[in-house]
Amino acid sequence: MRLPEQRGELLARREDGLELHHLVWRLGPGWRVCSSAVLGGGIGLREWILNAQVPGGYPRMDPDRHLAEIAGAEHLGGPGAGLMTAADVTAYTLATDEGVTATATCGLGVRGWAAAAAEGTRGPQQPGTVNIVVTLPVPLTDAALVNAVATATEAKVQALLDAGLDCSGTPTDSVCIAAPAPEAGAGEPFAGPRSRWGARLARAVHAAVLEGALRQS
Repeated sequence: MRLPEQRGELLARREDGLELHHLVWRLGPGWRVCSSAVLGGGIGLREWILNAQVPGGYPRMDPDRHLAEIAGAEHLGGPGAGLMTAADVTAYTLATDEGVTATATCGLGVRGWAAAAAEGTRGPQQPGTVNIVVTLPVPLTDAALVNAVATATEAKVQALLDAGLDCSGTPTDSVCIAAPAPEAGAGEPFAGPRSRWGARLARAVHAAVLEGALRQS
């Protein structure tokens, strides 16, 4: 199994007179992604991941279509997962831990606690600000993929607190976990913070988010 490029490829584009950037992971066939991505979210086979910067005050109401347009311009074929953020994508941070790679784009201008007093709002939110993409070199079961999302989120919150920020994140954070597709049902069954691969994932995410958060604290 060929591993994906561990460092997302940083690319530039122009939209409405603005120079914007995006990160692309060209995974290729044989990879599964579990994510809360705007485009291609959920659990399934994905051949690429896109994390695209958009302007603050994002005006479009079709982010999935917009991400598909960006992917098409980069000749990304097959199913993929697309995230967007108003954060400066060129300031992405990356950390590795024994085969696990975590990349984060952190924009923390609008942040708070998940369990806030205000009611949730209907309809699309503003573009997400803390986006995390993790690649692992081993297959994970469905349960472990979901577990990995929880572990990444815990590590993100720990990093924000360690950076001295009074928040658990932003209202629109997103996570992508990519791992090789298991063969014949095989796969690592656990990805909690005290499991072998979950601990590596947690340390990588913590380091990447902490570096990004410290730049803004």
